[in-house]
Amino acid sequence: MIESYPIAAEEQEYEEEIKHSRFISLVFPCHSPEEFKQQLQQIKQRYPGASHYCQAFICGAPMGQSAMGSSDDGEPGGSAGRPMLAVLLGAGIGEIGAVVVRYYGGTKLGVGGLVRAYSSGLKQMLPRLATKTKMLREKGSLVCRYDQLADVEHLLQRLDVLIEGREFSELIRLTLAVPLSVTGSINKELAPMSQGQLKIDFSQ
Repeated sequence: MIESYPIAAEEQEYEEEIKHSRFISLVFPCHSPEEFKQQLQQIKQRYPGASHYCQAFICGAPMGQSAMGSSDDGEPGGSAGRPMLAVLLGAGIGEIGAVVVRYYGGTKLGVGGLVRAYSSGLKQMLPRLATKTKMLREKGSLVCRYDQLADVEHLLQRLDVLIEGREFSELIRLTLAVPLSVTGSINKELAPMSQGQLKIDFSQ
């Protein structure tokens, strides 16, 4: 199981002319199919009247069961969207969308030429695209005494555990998002602070 992966952290644009057709490739952060549709509409407004707006997106990790998709938008089947998605997957970057805008210039490229044309701009941009690391986390909860809170918070901060909620009563209940890299060891680190009483519950 992966514990983290790179995600797109900026937008980039690359334009080239191939046999009199103008190809404008755009990549951008994308966290959901709905967000991708919104970006696509904005691109259509920015570049109106194009012959095709071919698309690919990955709304999660660049492997596994992430929501991903592609569209040839009227180009011959398999000549645009799927090759674009293959480039995104090959780059190993998640949460990314790509649109290639084509203004047809009068010369047909053939399926092989289209595959190369729709992949070209992405291959130019992705190696230099700014990314950031997304840490995969598991939800958990921890109950502690008031006098333990400072030490607990110090440990959680050191292990990059996010505290998403606090409930105060006789005891304090913390709602946590724990990096997968430490889920197997964090309770061992908590044990010496409480004679084994402090324990994160991952069953919620």
